[in-house]
Amino acid sequence: MKIVYNSFNGRYSDSPRVVHEALRARGEQHEHVWLCDADHESGFPAGTATVPIYTPDAVAALETADLIVSNSHLEMDWLKRKGATYVQTWHGTPLKRIHADVLWGPEGLLEHLSLDVDRWDVLLSPNRYSTTTMRQAFRWSGEILETGYPRNDVLLSPHAGEVRARVRRELGIDDGRTAVLYTPTWRDDAFWEGSPQTEPLELDVDRFVADLGDDHVLLLRLHYKLTGRLRPRDHPAVRDVSHHPDVADLYLAADAMVTDYSSTMFDFAVTGKPLLFYAYDLDRYRDELRGFYFDLSADPPGPLVVTTPELVARVRDLDAVRAEHAAAYDRFRERFCHLDDGHATERFLDRFVPGAVAAPA
Repeated sequence: MKIVYNSFNGRYSDSPRVVHEALRARGEQHEHVWLCDADHESGFPAGTATVPIYTPDAVAALETADLIVSNSHLEMDWLKRKGATYVQTWHGTPLKRIHADVLWGPEGLLEHLSLDVDRWDVLLSPNRYSTTTMRQAFRWSGEILETGYPRNDVLLSPHAGEVRARVRRELGIDDGRTAVLYTPTWRDDAFWEGSPQTEPLELDVDRFVADLGDDHVLLLRLHYKLTGRLRPRDHPAVRDVSHHPDVADLYLAADAMVTDYSSTMFDFAVTGKPLLFYAYDLDRYRDELRGFYFDLSADPPGPLVVTTPELVARVRDLDAVRAEHAAAYDRFRERFCHLDDGHATERFLDRFVPGAVAAPA
């Protein structure tokens, strides 16, 4: 079987990575080919077969594949081979509106992306809520398979502690320091109409790290569309982890997450660690820019703040954050993490690679 993988337009990450590694661990004789972005080539393990994304070689790989596994739209002109299966894993539970439901977007973008939706055979869903929401958003009448996300299996793996220790060591985070992972989403207007040279952060990073002190480390993880736009910061308490191959490793390395409206919140909740929301533009994002599927502020699993000083104050006392939002956090996990049991990869392989049993995580 020839399997072609894509993650976030050419990275080695996310659910496609987990599926690939599970199959390789079993030693089966499949042909594995990855679409690769040159800026992220270093994230692919040595010996991985790759082709440059958005090239004739990428088109040829897709058109000769038996199974295509992608977590985002494949924005190329290609024809799916008769008998091939295209599984769209997607890349997150949606809070913010996606695809046909967004409030605003460049002219022609929806029609362009919908060409890829027409090629899908199966859409993976991480939970019951997403099944309904994504069917509406993608105007999808085909099969939706509720498996949970393979990418989240590592969060419940018996090796999770080893992954945490390794990643913290690689990032130079000493034992006893609190690592805060910041994962803001992107703003459509700034991305499509703004300057690529404009840094897409509203958080006052310098004040954040200065006020929290040396016992805290800030991990900055931009949305994949914005990777490379952070200005360099030579500060011992700041790490730009936007190029780190897989965000799941960072979930394990972190002690708390700060986000806004990113779908990372749903995956991070699997860990049970504190969530905080820097929602400085909530009204505008909800009412004018993108729109939401539900009101996060109605029952948030963590505090919503709008200034850097407010955020610092809450990060200083994570025990209080846990206690204050414990009941809401439990409800959040029950609604969105009910399929996160460490076995999503097995369910995927049972369906798409008959007779396979996933190797232990």
